[in-house]
Amino acid sequence: MKKIISITLTLIFALAFIGCGGSDKKADNNKKEITIGITPVPFKEIVEKAQPELEKEGYKLKIVEFTDYVTPNTSLDDGEIDANLFQHVPYLNKFNEEKHTKLVPVANVVIAPMGVYSNKIKNLKDIKNNAEIAIPNDSTNGSRALKLLESAGLIKLKKGEIVTKFDIISNPKNIQIKELDAPQVVRVLDDVEAAIINTNFALDANLSPSKDSILLEGKDSPYVNALVVKEENKDKEYIKALSKALNSPEVKKFIEEKYKGNLIAAF
Repeated sequence: MKKIISITLTLIFALAFIGCGGSDKKADNNKKEITIGITPVPFKEIVEKAQPELEKEGYKLKIVEFTDYVTPNTSLDDGEIDANLFQHVPYLNKFNEEKHTKLVPVANVVIAPMGVYSNKIKNLKDIKNNAEIAIPNDSTNGSRALKLLESAGLIKLKKGEIVTKFDIISNPKNIQIKELDAPQVVRVLDDVEAAIINTNFALDANLSPSKDSILLEGKDSPYVNALVVKEENKDKEYIKALSKALNSPEVKKFIEEKYKGNLIAAF
């Protein structure tokens, strides 16, 4: 009899545990508060514009601001946030490769063309010999910046998706490349001949890419900024709702009217 009671209790506890697990999984799939990580400009404004669309679907949105390009991904991988919006897909792919993470894009949002800015020259043809140009020091944005210089005919690079200043094979004006953390590049604009700045940091410094840059990436840029989540969560209902809100007609209209070509809706 004691054995029968013991087996019965074991089965009850096992079934209760399985039931709770299933309930937790369902609750996680249908969570109603979503935490998204962003870098401030322009992504905070875009996400805030999507908030009313989410609220119509019964979701609340919590926005967490970051000022660098690493912490939003590590926080996402650690489960501290549910999604992030700040990076283009080539950067994400490189991050996954280097950090062994499984983060995936689920919705394209905007293209933010990278630009060359200067307080000293009006045209890159006027750049002096031995001039110093500041670029981001992360591998993907650094490559992007160098390829922009190559498109202007200032340097020639080895073939490759990811390149560094050591892959420059022709540099007639002996341009000096100064590598800095992406948020710092705009801050040295007065100290260098030119600086290649990501659009979000340019806008944050009240620079207009379409008006203030002396060279800007074309609209065919492959560097699309996307909503990113952990691979295991990509099909969750709350992620689908967030993707839909960020790709809504209201958000597209906001991007077109607010940024006037400085940002391009990618949906």
